[in-house]
Amino acid sequence: MSTSKSIFELDPERLATTDVDGNRVYLHPQEINGKWQKRRSVFFWFLIGIYLVLPWINIKGKPALQIDIFHREFTFLGETLYGMEPVLMFLAAACLLFMMAFITSVYGRVWCGWACPQTVFIQALFLKIETFIEGTPKQQRELDASSWNAHKIFKRGLKWFLFVLLSLHIAHTFIGYLLGPRELLLKTMGSPLENWGLFLTTMTVTGIFLFDFGWFREQFCIIMCPYGRIQSVMMDENSLVVAYDAKRGEPRFGSSEKGAQGDCVNCYLCVKVCPTGIDIRRGTQLECIHCTRCIDACDNVMDKIKKPRGLIKYNSESKEQHKVFTPRSRIYFSISLILLTAFIYFLHSSTKLKLVFLRAKLPYSMTQEGKIMNQFQLKLSHQGREHLSVDLKIQEPELANKIEIITPKQPVELDKAEKKIVVFFRFHSDLLNAGKFKATVQAIDHKSQLVFSEKEVTLVGPN
Repeated sequence: MSTSKSIFELDPERLATTDVDGNRVYLHPQEINGKWQKRRSVFFWFLIGIYLVLPWINIKGKPALQIDIFHREFTFLGETLYGMEPVLMFLAAACLLFMMAFITSVYGRVWCGWACPQTVFIQALFLKIETFIEGTPKQQRELDASSWNAHKIFKRGLKWFLFVLLSLHIAHTFIGYLLGPRELLLKTMGSPLENWGLFLTTMTVTGIFLFDFGWFREQFCIIMCPYGRIQSVMMDENSLVVAYDAKRGEPRFGSSEKGAQGDCVNCYLCVKVCPTGIDIRRGTQLECIHCTRCIDACDNVMDKIKKPRGLIKYNSESKEQHKVFTPRSRIYFSISLILLTAFIYFLHSSTKLKLVFLRAKLPYSMTQEGKIMNQFQLKLSHQGREHLSVDLKIQEPELANKIEIITPKQPVELDKAEKKIVVFFRFHSDLLNAGKFKATVQAIDHKSQLVFSEKEVTLVGPN
């Protein structure tokens, strides 16, 4: 029996992506077919379709999804919020964070293996292009080791040319979510000199995608990804992980141990297909993104040797029946629910029209007719409909005919998230009590006469 060490036997003291001198070792994961990869492939293309198509779909004259940070507008499926408040952004981000913590506590790093853009674009697009041009993983390793000749220059040049085109498309779509894809397309058709800021931003984003998806790849997951670092805090022994059944698999075929052999034939196929270069048989590891490629690879081998599948499978560290609601997951889910409730409450409150009256420096003035005039700057803000026609009226019936509200235009046309106008209140001095009195101003829809909002104002005059 041969005892020669396989090139896929990993050193226990260092990462598979580094050699003895600390230099980068490029991974060329082997393609594999199986039920999990078929499911992931369908889901990947579903996500890619959403990402690349959604901003181009117009609903009510606007992109289906747009986050316009320059004008403080958020549009989703035809509905637009204006002037997003910091509290809403905080609650949305915090709710998303704890929801991801809940999902991680139950299903492990399912985000990394199934939905992370890093995984989706690299495995569904960039690796496919690389395999199509450079061949099998063995051929790619041979190309890496070969000298720079015409053959290598052509293949590498073609690969990176396609990488650049793909990165440009992804970057333009990303910028399109912020600016609007149609507006971006019109601007990109012109000279870069006309839109220097936009051009430099798009090229920078393209460079980042090209560097990450084309070259850096698994290093981001291993070295830089914060989610990978904090996953151990979110997970417990009941969380689902991709795990190797050591009791069934050990001792492996070809080991020095005597007695009955385990089901693992030591083919290293689980290592060959791993996109981060780990050996899943060494237990749960930080670098594992739960992509399930090793599950399909091992199941295929088990089918060939007439052994039951599941030597590598989704399992929990406790090896017990998987529980969705553990004490940890309950805490994460409860916090998520509280934050979501708070978000809906503040969102409902923020969509109401807000009135803010700021008094002018001169408290009051007298008209030639002997009436008193109070001047205010009125700020109207809302996050609901794009256009409002507002009438300003006094709520109290006994004051309605005694106080005249003067605005530059009536009704007030509110065609953006926030508008400031000058408002005058003109009234007789007999309304005053100790030099002042209060009145409630209502903002009413010009057509339906529904009350949007109301605000109490203190009007002053001579004692």
